[in-house]
Amino acid sequence: MPTIHIRKTWDLDRSAATPEADFNGRRAFLAQVGLGGLGGLGAYGLITACRPSVADDGDVDVEDELRQTLVPPPGSAFEPGKRVAAYTLDRPLTDELTAARYNNFYEFGLNKERCWREAQRLTVRPWTIEVSGLVDKPLTLGIDDIIRKMPVEERLYRFRCVERWSMAVPWHGFSFRAFMDWVKPLSSAKFVRFVSFLRRDQAVGQRGNSGYTWPYYEGLRIDEAANELCFVATGIYGHDLPRQHGAPFRMVLPWKYGYKGAKSIVKIEFVEKQPRTFWNDQNPREYGFLSNVDPNKPHPRWSQATETMIGTNAPRPTLPYNGYGEFVAEMYKG
Repeated sequence: MPTIHIRKTWDLDRSAATPEADFNGRRAFLAQVGLGGLGGLGAYGLITACRPSVADDGDVDVEDELRQTLVPPPGSAFEPGKRVAAYTLDRPLTDELTAARYNNFYEFGLNKERCWREAQRLTVRPWTIEVSGLVDKPLTLGIDDIIRKMPVEERLYRFRCVERWSMAVPWHGFSFRAFMDWVKPLSSAKFVRFVSFLRRDQAVGQRGNSGYTWPYYEGLRIDEAANELCFVATGIYGHDLPRQHGAPFRMVLPWKYGYKGAKSIVKIEFVEKQPRTFWNDQNPREYGFLSNVDPNKPHPRWSQATETMIGTNAPRPTLPYNGYGEFVAEMYKG
């Protein structure tokens, strides 16, 4: 594996800064993590603060530190799954250490360089997930017990962030439809709600007045959750999911913007009414419930027509539904 080289041009321009639903809240958050001096900067100042430092480019110590984040937790039940041939890529896979370093995970701060380091504080074993609501089989099980019961496989998916960067990832895990077949939601369940962890002692971003209402929460329509593309990731690049990617249990929805895929989930609830979602509550004008990738529907502050691959800096036209229309477009007719 070559040493990491992250170029400044990965970062977005002034119009495409990280979502800022409540800038005053972010200033309070920065003060909480010791970055209060950045509070007077505008949106571009915030995204620049998230940029990996030039001094770290190609730094062997940083590369070694990143490799340590890929070490599986004790007692992990992870087994690599067989690759599903139906999902192919039109681009090369993103370098693993590049993907491990470039993350949005606000529970661990706004800074993309610091985020992956801070995420290592999260304890991922033991980890339990509660399944509740309109379901035939309410239960609470450990993550490794769930993995042992599911048909694990590998899928190559495109990943598109709302901030206009993208990557291509080999996820390991199982279809959410297989999970639903096991827990059996009732016919009255029209939506599914996901809730992430709340551990202020381990997550710096959840402390103090960050301007956000933790824990993170997301939701899907039941037909979306049952779609064959809807995937639970418990691994990546042939090993356990690292903490910065949402270990040990996260949703992957390749036709939607990345923020729809809740990370480090602790609760799954089947409900009758459409649930509230984290970013829609922060700024409903900018972040809707569906959040399907659509190059023809600009974000209020930037175009979504193009994207940039992290690691290679290659520009690409954005595809409707991120290129997965054949699998999902029927769900949205009318």
